[in-house]
Amino acid sequence: MRLLLSAVFALGAAASATAGQVNFSNGWQEQRLSLFSSNDYTFGQNLGLVSDGSVSIAWSRVDRADWDTKGASWSWTVDQSVPATDLAQKGGDDRNISVYFVFVPQSLAPGLEGANIRSLLGNEDVRIVQYAWGGNHARGQVIPSPYGPQGQGVTIALRQAGKGSFNESVDLAADYARAFGGEKGALVGLAVSGDSDDTNSVIRAALGNLVLR
Repeated sequence: MRLLLSAVFALGAAASATAGQVNFSNGWQEQRLSLFSSNDYTFGQNLGLVSDGSVSIAWSRVDRADWDTKGASWSWTVDQSVPATDLAQKGGDDRNISVYFVFVPQSLAPGLEGANIRSLLGNEDVRIVQYAWGGNHARGQVIPSPYGPQGQGVTIALRQAGKGSFNESVDLAADYARAFGGEKGALVGLAVSGDSDDTNSVIRAALGNLVLR
């Protein structure tokens, strides 16, 4: 894991450490999706992840100063990968890493500032754009989430299942419009997950240099 984190840091060393730089050492916590399933997260300058036939989410709230975020960039590395899956299939959609961006209408954001991830995911006004490394889909494909209320969340494929190290840059405003139509609301939450429970496989991965802009 130490080598993975070093690789992510080196890959994104040129990333700007300006306002919007996400700190993984403060404010992040794990949310289990199953009583008997949990990933192993390492929180620090970067976020390390080991998932062994398991699934869970690491999440954090977003400061008010970044609610108007329109884009994001990050670096990620996968050293051990799940097999390719169908990300549209409920109960069969394992992936190495997903990065979630949680939006609510601007008018509702102040009232949800202290909400936890379960409250946000259960709110019908929430919209979630999730970028995934996994599956066998074309880059940029928008895949409706098979979980939660219909029309609440989408997965956007970035990398097919496999190993490597890459930098990513996404246009959140444009992708939100493609997925849901209209303008995005306030970005109030971030999450990262690894999902290996359906294929009973192992993920060793890391993510860092996450910048909101």
